[in-house]
Amino acid sequence: MDLLSSRELYYAPRAELQLGERLCAALLVMLFSPLLIACAAAVWVLSRRAPLVAHRRVGRFGEPFRMLKLRTMWDGGAGLEFALVERLGDEHVPENKTGDDPRVTHGFARLLRRYSLDELPQLMHAVSGRMSMVGPRPVTAAELEEHYGAAAWEVLRVRPGITGLWQVMGRNRLSYRQRRRLGGADRGGFGGEAGDRAGGGSNGTACSHAE
Repeated sequence: MDLLSSRELYYAPRAELQLGERLCAALLVMLFSPLLIACAAAVWVLSRRAPLVAHRRVGRFGEPFRMLKLRTMWDGGAGLEFALVERLGDEHVPENKTGDDPRVTHGFARLLRRYSLDELPQLMHAVSGRMSMVGPRPVTAAELEEHYGAAAWEVLRVRPGITGLWQVMGRNRLSYRQRRRLGGADRGGFGGEAGDRAGGGSNGTACSHAE
């Protein structure tokens, strides 16, 4: 068997898994779209501002992207002219998402946070391939620099996930060291990206001890 055929056999199963994941995400978008639309409409009525906010995050291989979420923070002012999405600057992106965040002042917003309904728009990122259903927590460039340092490649080698062990086992109650370790367990993703690390020799081994 020549080298080209070997590479085709190696990459084909993972490509099929990633395609399956994107199709699964598309089905979930259709399934949850009535709930998402209802939540977005409620946020707009209550806040009189764009129901979606876009935070800058670092994706696979360091490519930045705007991660969508339902708005959960607003004040009692008149608000801005309606738009579907408001792009937030990096200074407006908190490192931790906590259930008792004093900036989340409305009961409906706290409900969105409690049940992670504010993260439903991220399914569209899974459809586009920017995010995975399961993977490391999406992080900002500032978080990578401050908390990951030379270990940043642990999370940059795969797509960030909508959910993962970091969320199931503690979310933002975890330290960054714990997040890196759990992110390492998630790094295979739902779409079979573990093979990328398996082909990376010693780097793949080192990543097994990540978040």
